[in-house]
Amino acid sequence: MTTDVRETAVALDVAIAATELRQRYGEFEAVRGVSLTVRRGELFALLGTNGAGKTTTMEVLEGYRPATSGTVQVLGIDPYRRRRALSPRVGIMLQENGFLSDLTVAETIGLWRDLHANPRSLDESLELAGLADKARVRVRQLSGGQKRRLDLVLSIIGRPEVVFLDEPTTGMDPEARRTTWGLIRDLVTDGTTILLTTHYLEEAEHLASRLAVMHEGEIRVEGTLEEVVGRHGDRVSFRLPPEIPLDALPLIGGHTPGVALAGGTPVVTYTITGGDQATRAHEALVPLFAWAAERGVALERLAVRTASLEDVFHSVVKESA
Repeated sequence: MTTDVRETAVALDVAIAATELRQRYGEFEAVRGVSLTVRRGELFALLGTNGAGKTTTMEVLEGYRPATSGTVQVLGIDPYRRRRALSPRVGIMLQENGFLSDLTVAETIGLWRDLHANPRSLDESLELAGLADKARVRVRQLSGGQKRRLDLVLSIIGRPEVVFLDEPTTGMDPEARRTTWGLIRDLVTDGTTILLTTHYLEEAEHLASRLAVMHEGEIRVEGTLEEVVGRHGDRVSFRLPPEIPLDALPLIGGHTPGVALAGGTPVVTYTITGGDQATRAHEALVPLFAWAAERGVALERLAVRTASLEDVFHSVVKESA
């Protein structure tokens, strides 16, 4: 374990720390120099395309496999070399559950409770999972979403300090997903550290204190949601007036527009970057309105918005294409 990782963990009260993490399978390098920190009591969302290296990164952090190179700490402990010492303090929710399908929900929770020194009660666990009315139902009879909720509760039954959640709401209906978000928020409020992967960008937007986007084994973007979307600019869009040729559109703050069809109608979009994030969209509108007034055209369906996490995600992929 290198001194820099240990000192960083102590200085910043970091629950999870990785420095220059690399994971290779033969000639293929799945994780390429990933460095990240997750502070105690925050939720960090790890996003990325399929094959980006998220799952491999999680497996190394969870202690399921050793890193090819680099250093990893969870609560100041090497998760692979000292997994037994770390296990009581960490909860893990995998994409695939390992239930005994013939057991009832209550029996399954009871089995997991027996593995922990200070577990949540059966009643509390059933309530948190939203499965109080399913206590006597066999696990194999649960829906996919219900199994995921049971999975989540089993990962926190021992009151862990750190929880790894891999696609926690897959298979849930919208109502169950939002209920689960509430449970996850409550865990963070109580001081639990959570590292979450998800394909639902809205989920990361609602839950994450900070996030990172992985692509091709590397972290390409990292920060708070405000920081990440702020770096990708604001969008000013309107319908292209039919009498205005494309080459007559103005430069706004030095930016040229993009044009795309929406329902068969050309829509002009300016991406405004740089400057003061709080005022740059407003400042961009001043010359745009002057240009429109000079030509006597209306800017139909004029809209101004900040970049979304989806914009950031697509930008990361596009830059690598």
